[in-house]
Amino acid sequence: MRAPLHRRLLAGLLALILPLTAATAQSRSEERAIQLPALGDSSSGLVSSAQERQLGRAWLKMFRSQVDIVDDPLLQSYVEELIYRLASHSQLEDRRLEVVVVNHPTMNAFAVPGGVIGVHNGLFLYADTEAQLASVLGHELAHLSQRHFARSVEQQRRSSLPTMAGLLAAIVLAATTGGDAGMAAMTATQAAALQQRLAFSRQHEQEADRIGMETMAAAGYDPGAAATMFENMLAAYRYSGSHPPEFLLTHPLTESRVSDARNRARQYPRGMHVDPIDYQLMRARIDVQLSGHGSQVIRRYQTRLEENPGPRAEADRYGLTLALTAAGRFDEAREQLAPLRASRPNSLAYILADADIDQAEGRHEQATRTLERALRVNPGNHPLTMALAQALMQQGETERARKLLDEHVERRPSDPFVWYQLAEVRGLAGDIVGVHRARAEFFVLNGALQQAQRQLGYALPLVSENDVATLRIEERMRQIADLARQLEQL
Repeated sequence: MRAPLHRRLLAGLLALILPLTAATAQSRSEERAIQLPALGDSSSGLVSSAQERQLGRAWLKMFRSQVDIVDDPLLQSYVEELIYRLASHSQLEDRRLEVVVVNHPTMNAFAVPGGVIGVHNGLFLYADTEAQLASVLGHELAHLSQRHFARSVEQQRRSSLPTMAGLLAAIVLAATTGGDAGMAAMTATQAAALQQRLAFSRQHEQEADRIGMETMAAAGYDPGAAATMFENMLAAYRYSGSHPPEFLLTHPLTESRVSDARNRARQYPRGMHVDPIDYQLMRARIDVQLSGHGSQVIRRYQTRLEENPGPRAEADRYGLTLALTAAGRFDEAREQLAPLRASRPNSLAYILADADIDQAEGRHEQATRTLERALRVNPGNHPLTMALAQALMQQGETERARKLLDEHVERRPSDPFVWYQLAEVRGLAGDIVGVHRARAEFFVLNGALQQAQRQLGYALPLVSENDVATLRIEERMRQIADLARQLEQL
């Protein structure tokens, strides 16, 4: 039987970063000894940045294969842009970040060594404003910029193996969707060592709170939003009873921490901060995605618009448009979208909603024209490109769609969804070798290296008369084999 996710990830993390003085460890899933590598630069005593990056990218491949990742280019782009904006004002030196959005209704965000930032889409529903969300993301960026992971490893260098396992289990727990199961899996010995570890991690939390607030303030956000977000978290904690939100399992929250955030925010100059409408649109979009597409969510948005035609009416109307489109009520969706398009004709969210209605109604040529006009104004835009490729495929313009995605994957080579779509369009275009190569890259990004090798194996005999193509495929197969050996050592 396959070992649980947290246990397999923990075994991999232990093999990669435990100090050499531990000599060997026993893998619970495979019951075999693991030779443990040295821990970074002996002069600094810390895990090296290169090791952290290797760890983070290996972890991300495993993580993607186990959870439901959001396939929504508009939301993905929004989160990426927000994180990059914050990172540009942070103390983070290496800003080569990977952003993953998890489809789960819980309040959670996490940072993994090596520049991986994760967000559950459910977090948006707990953050009333973009500034509140920015306070959480700024906090996670601070964990990365201050290299808390490497510092924790150094702090625990002389500790017993179970103590280190408890430390790493907490890191893994932060990024999984089974918080209770993860806690139950910690052994009694790990639980006994927890208090020793918490004293250090609380220092990290305080430091991340302080530096995270500096980051969000420098990026133009209201620092007071951090304390408000903490209050929202505490309210969610009280509401949930004995089951705290996942974020609080790894980021313990106390009244004093909230008070500290309030006092710290008062040290910054007060100013006017307007919440961007695009954030509220993303909240509505996620709400519809997580609530389902039935008549209940439609009635909820209709009631809001009737009873509370206030500042957030625009976002409510957008949510209603999406819900009506998903329900196949296209005329009503167009009626709701029309005033939004008229008020902000260049809004990507409204352009895509317009094209989505056309697509769902089978008006692919109209959708294509709408998206092409928008893409000329926003060349290379991720959500517009993906939507246009889909519209061209539906229209039968496979060659144009393939050319579009061939160019786009050069811009986003680490995006598994772009590779997946590219494999689809290459198949429709009759490019069988291209299908196998695109599928291979999709599998690599999801940690399925055997499937990736198999796809390239299918492609190899098809290019036997093309020496250049043969050499490229063989070289890629060697690279994947090397990566597989590295992951096996985890």
